[in-house]
Amino acid sequence: MFRAARLARRIPRGRRSLPASPVRVLSSGAELNLKSHGGLRDQDRIFTNLYGEKDPFVEGALKRGDWYRTKDLIVHGREWVINEVKASGLRGRGGAGFPSGLKWSFMPKVSDGRPQFLVVNADESEPGTCKDREIMRSDPHKLVEGCLVAGYAMGAKAAYIYVRGEFWEEINCMEKAVAEAYQKGFIGKNASGSGFDFDVYVHRGAGAYICGEETGLIESLEGRPGKPRLKPPFPANVGLWGCPTTVTNVETVAVAPTILRRGASWFSSFGRKNNAGTKLFCISGHVNNPITVEEEMSIPLKELIEKHAGGVRGGWDNLLSVIPGGASVPVLPKDICDTVLMDFDALKEQQSGLGTAAVTVMDKSTDMIKAISRLSSFYKHESCGQCTPCREGTTWLYNLMKRLETGNAEIAEIDMLDELTRQIEGHTICALGDAAAWPVQGLLRHFRPVVEERINNYKAAQ
Repeated sequence: MFRAARLARRIPRGRRSLPASPVRVLSSGAELNLKSHGGLRDQDRIFTNLYGEKDPFVEGALKRGDWYRTKDLIVHGREWVINEVKASGLRGRGGAGFPSGLKWSFMPKVSDGRPQFLVVNADESEPGTCKDREIMRSDPHKLVEGCLVAGYAMGAKAAYIYVRGEFWEEINCMEKAVAEAYQKGFIGKNASGSGFDFDVYVHRGAGAYICGEETGLIESLEGRPGKPRLKPPFPANVGLWGCPTTVTNVETVAVAPTILRRGASWFSSFGRKNNAGTKLFCISGHVNNPITVEEEMSIPLKELIEKHAGGVRGGWDNLLSVIPGGASVPVLPKDICDTVLMDFDALKEQQSGLGTAAVTVMDKSTDMIKAISRLSSFYKHESCGQCTPCREGTTWLYNLMKRLETGNAEIAEIDMLDELTRQIEGHTICALGDAAAWPVQGLLRHFRPVVEERINNYKAAQ
């Protein structure tokens, strides 16, 4: 977060000036933030064909600045690329928010004879998330170029883009873009004239949510069921086919060339400290205009919804709750949504998360218990069954949530339900157990009176 002493720093060229008023209070209420966020200008957007209004393929991509002097980005060297990404403040856009430059630097600097690989996670299966498919459908060359730049920084010889099997159109677009890049000499032998050989492959998944987990994805890519591996060893040491591998998100890779061209300081000028850059937000649910939009990090949630999604159906006062980062993060009630900022740290302070930035809006017509029960059903279905707390716990969660839909439960079972989520959370190989537990925890944290009322009404009707 910004300290008071840092508020007077000069605004980077090209940004709007500080407003004279009002002073915004951060979500924590602990510090003042005199700089407003949001209102991203068109010239600062990375994804300039997000809605597919122009040619998505190579001729259109070249007009939009993709593949422009890519060789010059590579000849600076691996360390320069990684240091620029570190300085930009880019954090993973797939959910965890791990610093991208740091993650890329984990790959071995000196090869031990094994080839190194980049794997792009395009298995976009998180309910409410619809950003990576827009990139693959409308701006695929940004991803292909990003693979080359990121792969070079990691010392990788090839990239595998693992695409969710249901994304038929997106897969076709990616395969065409890759073929065009080979034809133009952008990838392959002596990629873009850099002296660096680099191949890109598009791989079709089979629709399992668990393959969004990096080691589950690697297992699937190798031809086995998508069941996450124990770590260590980590993929950067033993990944795809036992070789050093980095698995990263579509959006994370796709923004890399633009960051390198425009400079780390340009990207880091957006958003709050440790929450830098622009971000694709997917807004759906009870809004007047569901949309995927690129905006500045740290934009207020209320402004994001009202400016880009046409506002809540029936007006802001009709808002009941919002899931701010995809189905796996805890729900937030209206009073928090009034002021919370859309970035990693602000949402973490509110015991939720930015996740994939998939904003699901629910108005007062929503049955919150039934909504969270539906998510419990999803995670029960998608559990790979490898870990006992997840395999058994997601079924217990679902069964109890189904009873709570009608109120056929005891008040004491509310605390039992919360305890069950704690026994699942943090006790599994991968984060699917956490993802199943957190929506229920959010429901009990903010809507426990609703649950109690449902139980009491059921008893009164008997």
